[in-house]
Amino acid sequence: MPTPPYLLRLRRADDAAAVRRVLNDVLPDFAHVFPADKAAPILVKPNGNANMNALTGNTTDLRLLVALLGHLRDAGYTDVTVGEGTNSGFYRNKIGVMERLRINAAAARFGYAAIDLNQAEGLPVPFENGVTALVARPALEAALVINLPKLKTHFEAGMSVCLKNLMGCLVGQENKKKTHQSLAANIVNLNLALRPALHIVDALVAMEGLGPTRGTPLRLDALVFGENPYLIDLACARLAGFPADKVRPLAEARRRGLATPNMDAFLDGLALPLLAGSPLAPPVAGPLATFIHHPKRQKYFLAIRNTPFFTWLAGTDWFGALLFKTGLRQDVFCRDELRLDALTLDAAACDDCGACRRFCPAGLDPKAVAASGDRSQCLACLYCLLVCPRRALSFHGEPGYLTEQLRQYDALVRELDGRQPQWKGEV
Repeated sequence: MPTPPYLLRLRRADDAAAVRRVLNDVLPDFAHVFPADKAAPILVKPNGNANMNALTGNTTDLRLLVALLGHLRDAGYTDVTVGEGTNSGFYRNKIGVMERLRINAAAARFGYAAIDLNQAEGLPVPFENGVTALVARPALEAALVINLPKLKTHFEAGMSVCLKNLMGCLVGQENKKKTHQSLAANIVNLNLALRPALHIVDALVAMEGLGPTRGTPLRLDALVFGENPYLIDLACARLAGFPADKVRPLAEARRRGLATPNMDAFLDGLALPLLAGSPLAPPVAGPLATFIHHPKRQKYFLAIRNTPFFTWLAGTDWFGALLFKTGLRQDVFCRDELRLDALTLDAAACDDCGACRRFCPAGLDPKAVAASGDRSQCLACLYCLLVCPRRALSFHGEPGYLTEQLRQYDALVRELDGRQPQWKGEV
């Protein structure tokens, strides 16, 4: 039997234990991309776009990250770094998104480092029109880059999957700004410079609608594995029922001959399922944001946004609130940190549905942790608290930035465990 031209895997995982089983089952198929030298540097690049956690559909699920880091540790790899450079607003406001998402805690659990790529030394890569941008040296010089994008719709790019996720490898706000001078083309340029050898798409909880931050979470229980980011993004467009020509980086890759008819033909033979049962809702913004961010006008908006005065103005609370209200900004940059003193269990409210166990990245029984008060193995991600449909777990402390997530997403996240997807047909 001839060898297939591409390697692509779609697997279902409905809880943390299943994620670990899937990785142990699938990653041997990609053994050829892993360094033979166990001391070779490996960079794991999650999506840490904002401090909205994975259950909102925004960022990489800790269930995937913890399972992958555990797999790497068990395989004997010693030089593993989790690296992400979060978006410019959080960087500008000096907000530690990796700490808030508990990415740092997940890495430390295995003795690995977590670094902010915004702060890393940069090396130049070519962008459009003679521009160069600095990309974090750890990303460029790693023996293996493992990309962990989130499957979500995206207002500017159409969809954000493998290609778009590499924007987090740019150093600091100034270099991220350069991408927007020719967004789709420069995203492709980034991928040509970095060339991650393995991509694992987190579609455990995806996002539809006004992504990357203000959309609607969708429980899909899916992981997509592959080596070629153009093929994977084409596949994810089909899995999402999203027109590939509306994904701007993919359209640019198609124009350059990187996303090819051969890939389409390969995917035609796989009969990929529609993960949500219907196409994901597109990212439709309000009229003002749609007008300003149109590709024909965006360069004029960027020229204003990148002035020192506008940068200062955007950093004020009142103007930031105005930008959010008008839809010109998707994020709320809350500077108040969360302080968790304890989680307690209301035994009368708990019906032992198991949602907290299914969503705990550390593989713990949150009920037992709450009863004992022993959080020594807990990542403090609060997935258990947030997903509990009966609100049987209570938070004690200062919610800080979590208040905004609860305001936007509390009811939606608590519905996740009861919305098991019906797709079939693993690849």
